[in-house]
Formats: sequence, structure tokens, C-alpha cells
Amino acid sequence: MLHKIRLSAGTAFFALVTLLFLDFTGTVHQWFGWLAKIQLLPAILAVNIVVLVCLAGFTLLFGRIYCSVICPLGVLQDAISGLAGKFKKNRFRYAPAKTWLRYAMLGVFIAVGLLGVHSAVALLEPYSAYGRLAANLLAPCYQWGNNLLAALAARADSYAFYSVTVWLPGLTVLVVTALTLGVIFTLAWRGGRTYCNTLCPVGTALGLLARCALFRPVLDPARCKQCGRCERNCKASCIDASNFTIDHSRCVSCFTCMTQCRFGALKYAPVKIGARPPDSKRAAAADGNHGATGSVSRRGFLSFAGLLALTHTVKAQQPRGDGGLADIQDKKAPARNTPIVPPGAGGARNLGQHCTACQLCVSVCPTHVLRPSTRLATLLQPEMSYEQGYCRPECTKCSQVCPTGAIRAITPADKSAIAIGRAVWLQNNCIVNRDSVQCDSCVINCPTGAITLVAVNPDDKKSLKTPLLDEARCIGCGACENLCPARPFSAIYVEGNVVHHSV
Repeated sequence: MLHKIRLSAGTAFFALVTLLFLDFTGTVHQWFGWLAKIQLLPAILAVNIVVLVCLAGFTLLFGRIYCSVICPLGVLQDAISGLAGKFKKNRFRYAPAKTWLRYAMLGVFIAVGLLGVHSAVALLEPYSAYGRLAANLLAPCYQWGNNLLAALAARADSYAFYSVTVWLPGLTVLVVTALTLGVIFTLAWRGGRTYCNTLCPVGTALGLLARCALFRPVLDPARCKQCGRCERNCKASCIDASNFTIDHSRCVSCFTCMTQCRFGALKYAPVKIGARPPDSKRAAAADGNHGATGSVSRRGFLSFAGLLALTHTVKAQQPRGDGGLADIQDKKAPARNTPIVPPGAGGARNLGQHCTACQLCVSVCPTHVLRPSTRLATLLQPEMSYEQGYCRPECTKCSQVCPTGAIRAITPADKSAIAIGRAVWLQNNCIVNRDSVQCDSCVINCPTGAITLVAVNPDDKKSLKTPLLDEARCIGCGACENLCPARPFSAIYVEGNVVHHSV
């Protein structure tokens, strides 16, 4: 029963967290946005004391339930390992903990976090790693499937679905995401929870608490026949059946071992603090624990794998012409000296100190102006670019979903007064100067009235007019840059502000 409950809860958490990265309507976030905020590192960065105390208390009571139920990357590893188990059963063996590697990775994780090497933190943190898999691989497939349903519904005169723009990540982001998936898949296929118990800093930190957990899997020597079924099915490789010991620091309390034991030798029961297992050479070295974890159903995983396989074949259907009469060049991003970060972030420094690069904000951005950064110092953290759209003043979705406080919650009224950047006019790119054609696109579309037109020749009443920018009123939304007709580079582009300020 415990195994079924754990498996059902883990599957539900996994599905809902995944939907947070796929849902572009905002419905799921209204009800289940808290699932991102109860992840360990986001709670630490947000200084969410209530969540941290609950997670620590839960681990001290029940062991590493967090790793087998709440962490989506942990459940994904179970799914992969469960699929591998269909081809080879009873494939695990007890293996001593690689203590030096576990604590070395935890030490590196803490050190790079204190030193501000945020890209390394983002690569190691499990929730963020899974978020990138969902946002960069699954989300495009999900959106393409939605657009297919919208097209079919339109043929039946139904508006149950509506089409959305599909955005595909750049090469650098795809490579990092693919490497992450490759490492996770390989380790889980071959060794079950190898990643959790060797590389993951969150797993190591929780393992320290789990050694003292009140409730733990307990192996009864009087009933154990040393058949080894529990050991051969433990995906954490932490059960030593020959010595009746379980390494509790690696056990994720998945309860798979109990479903495998035919003699009732394993039970989940309270353990007296300081109690040791029966005398044995290894019992003195390891404070027992068990670890394996149930797998998500094969059908569910095959559906997941099928979506991943389709990722690289999905292409966004972007309009490429003006009714078929002429081709329109794609806009190219300008070389910005200062990156633009979302309203609510306060500036690049605050974002860098709190962001785990989970890309939840990127996945919910309706205009696709948020992109994972390819700069080494801010790798995979969100930056803004205005080739596909601009940051609409009424939209605050990114601030509503951020679990770490890297983007603080703001209202539309707050956003309309936050200057995240400033517009810069490039005289030689402007079609007024380049093609001698009057254009007022930037003036019409500026939501704050920061752009006016002035005559090139004040003495000529018929003189063409060019933009004049008022930096004091500009909020850096990018409407002028996005809607400028100049190609491939806009005549107006936005430079980010190092520190955001009010206008």
C-alpha cells in the first residue's frame, strides 16, 4: 500500500509540475503554482522559511520522500529505470556509497553559489534541470500539438482551441538541454538513482537528514532468508542483504523493496535514534537505509519519450510574406551592451543572485520575448529580446510564476512605471534617412509617449520627420524595436538598464 501511495503521489506531482512548463493559458499556475515554490533550492533562494522547515521536518520524519515524490527529476529517473527494468530484471546490486564524490559535489555546489557562478548552480540543481527539459524539449511539441488541434477544430467551426506561436530554443540551449537529458538518461538506465546519490547536491543534503529519520525501512534478520530480491531491485543500490543493512542516506523511501520481499522481513517503522543494526562489518560503517523507487507506467513513459523524439521535427509556422507578394526578412537581435531582464527583477544583479534558470518564466511568456541567456556568466537565465514580440505593459506572468523571488510579483500598474531599459535610435538604419520615406511606427506604438517626431529640416514645412527619444519616459518595453519596419536590424533598439528604476 505504501508503494502504491508513493507511486500515485509521485506521478501526480510529476504531471502537474510538467504542466506548469507546458500550460500557456495560466490556468494550471493559478491552482498549482505552489508546486514550484516547494522545491528545495527555490525555497532557499526565496528565503521561504515555512517551506524549508516543512521539508526538513518531513525528511526527519519520513526520510527522502522529497526525492521520490516532489522532485520531478527524481520521478523521471524512476520512469527511465522502470523502462530499463522491463528488459532486465533484478539488475541492481549493493554498492558502497561514493561518499567522497557526494560531498565533493555538495561542496562545489555551495562554493560556486557563494562565489556567484550561477551557471554552475543551474546545471547541478535537479528541479531546474528538469524545468529546462520540459521548457525546451516538451513545450514546443505541446504547442505544436495544440496548433494541430486548433486547425482541426477550425475546420469543424469550433473554437475550443486557439493557435499559438511555437518558439524553438537556440542551438546553445538545445545542446545544454540535450547533454543534461543524455546524462540523466544514461545514469538512470544503467544505475537507477545514481545521479541522485552521487551528483545531486539536493539529494546529498537531504541524505544527511534522512540518516536520522524517525520512520525508515527496517530489515528484520529473523525473517530475512537472504534471497537478495530486495537488494537486486533497489534502484539506490543501498540494501546490503548479506549484512542486513540499509544505507538510509541514499534511500529515497520508494518502498519497492517491501513489494519484492516474500517473507515480510522489510517494514517501514519508527527507529529509535542512535539504534544500530545487528553486528556486522558493514553495519558499523553505515547507518542503514533502503533505496529504490517505483516506476511510472510504461505507457506513460513511452508517451513522454515520443514527445521528446518529435521535438526536433517541430517547426514554428511563422508568416514569411505580405500576402505572398514579397518576402519579409527576419529581424536580427542587436548586440546589446547590457542585457534586458524582466520587470520585477530589479536588475541583472538581483536576477543573477536568485535565479536557478528553471525557465518557468520563459515557458509562460506569451510573446516569447524571454529567452535563455547564452552568456557564460548568466547561462540559461532569462534575458529579453524583441525580434518575435515586445513586453506588453499589461502582462505580468513571469513575475507571478517565479518561485525564487528572482522576479518579484508586480501589478500591471507597477510594470508600466518600471524602466528596464532605454531606447536607442540608429540614424543610418531609419527608413526616413535610408529610403526617404516617412514613417511614424515607433511613435504610434510607444505606450508611454517617449517618442516624438521632429523635422529633419525645420525650415521646410514638407520636411520628413525623424524620432526624438525621451529617456525619462522610456520603460524599455521594446514595442518600438519590434514594430520598426527596418530590416534586418531595427532603427530603434533597447539597451538594458543595469538597475531598474521608476519613471
